[in-house]
Amino acid sequence: MRVLGVALLAAAAVFCGWSGWTYHQSAHSSSVPFARARDQVRRDARQEIAVLNTLDPRQSDAGLGRWLDASTGTLRDSLRRTSAQDRQKALSSGTAAVGTVTDLAVTELDTHAGTAQVIATVQVKLGSSLERKRFTAVLARTGARWKLSSLTAVPVGA
Repeated sequence: MRVLGVALLAAAAVFCGWSGWTYHQSAHSSSVPFARARDQVRRDARQEIAVLNTLDPRQSDAGLGRWLDASTGTLRDSLRRTSAQDRQKALSSGTAAVGTVTDLAVTELDTHAGTAQVIATVQVKLGSSLERKRFTAVLARTGARWKLSSLTAVPVGA
């Protein structure tokens, strides 16, 4: 009985030592910063894609401002150029659009260049109807957050 107790104690000590070593290795791995960057891209992309699929005609100026804040580069320039037309479309439709990202995956991430690509599915509520859309997006790191530099609809069936 005593031998069994010593054997169990030795096995527990070996297990604790092995567990501590593997935890230390994973906590100090070079993949940890990359995983954190990927998670940040996912959070920011989810938020910014939803923003660009949301617009309330009663608050179109604020909504269009959020569009500009969510974007960068050529996408931002394009949105700025078409903001008057987008405002008019929102006012004439009279229906609020609320976008919700239902799924998203990071397909490419270059932390050194500060670029990422994602694919996303979005549900857009327009009044009482629901539309499902798919997008590919390119993001650029701007300071502490990632913003959309490109957002392209993917046709259903493609």
